[in-house]
Amino acid sequence: MAYTDFRANVSARLHTLLSATPSFITDNRDQSLFDEFIHSAQLLSTHGKRTRALCVAGGFEAISRTDDDLPLAAGVAVELYQLSALIHDDIIDSADLRRGLPATHRLFQSLHARHSFKGNAELFGKHAALLLGDYLLSLAGEEFAHQNASPQAYRTASTIFHAMTAETAFGQYMDMRAEYTELSGDNTDAVNDAFLVLLHKSARYSVELPVLLGAALAGADEAELSQLSAFARPLGEAFQLRDDELGIFGNPERTGKPAGSDIQEGKRTVLLALTRSMCAEHERAYIDACLGSCLSEQDVRKIKAIMTSSGAFYAHEQLIKQREDQAMSALPTEAKILHTLATSLVGRRW
Repeated sequence: MAYTDFRANVSARLHTLLSATPSFITDNRDQSLFDEFIHSAQLLSTHGKRTRALCVAGGFEAISRTDDDLPLAAGVAVELYQLSALIHDDIIDSADLRRGLPATHRLFQSLHARHSFKGNAELFGKHAALLLGDYLLSLAGEEFAHQNASPQAYRTASTIFHAMTAETAFGQYMDMRAEYTELSGDNTDAVNDAFLVLLHKSARYSVELPVLLGAALAGADEAELSQLSAFARPLGEAFQLRDDELGIFGNPERTGKPAGSDIQEGKRTVLLALTRSMCAEHERAYIDACLGSCLSEQDVRKIKAIMTSSGAFYAHEQLIKQREDQAMSALPTEAKILHTLATSLVGRRW
């Protein structure tokens, strides 16, 4: 199964699952309410590059040495989990947009207004989205259980899958907690703390763990999993570092989120930590005042100028390049899918 075929099959399976009537729906009233409940997940699932599913396929092929019978159910499961994580992340961040669409809790908020429901529309939106995220997490586990593999390979992969969901929840907590703490005056600690959040919240579940999951399904041993980690972890770190840059410097039409959204949400990214450590005192005071506040276009332009003129943007780019180079040097030579995937991720720009 080719790279593009696998991606198309993942998308088709997602559509099928999110359009299906669950076994617990027993009458037309149930069906109507379920259609209302699942609608925003259907919209969100139509977007996305299926990067995590392709990581699963790449890890599998790197060990099996063939792209036949790639693990479709596992690839779909990680994409369902991704939808769940995005919905929960947007609730925490009070985000307005995701993938160019209104965030899920905003869609439920609009539903409240259209039907003139009682109570607080914003609270309804967040509660409904939280439940939808939980539903998708359950659906992800159910789909993963359909993956064919030897008993030992399935047990290893299942452990990785559940560890991924658990670690990402902890990373989300670290990220959220940082927004409620005072900005550190210790520049080294601030950068290190930002890297820890990046690793546990995003980098591992974006690339490394899906790759290892696919490899485990192909029967990888501990040594082979360790070798793949040497490739996938730095690539995942570079992927998230680039995402943080795109959140400031990217084109909103391509990123699907407003420029400066990480600053507006108070995110303690590596880029922010580097900027605060390298800019002038009055510039640091300006950025600190903007953090967690509504930003104008002028604010975003000024923050971008500070990041560039201070040298923080260049230093951040160097961190990305170091990790991309490290990943490419550890890339298994015969892993065609991982090579294609790594090339596309390394080449991401504005």
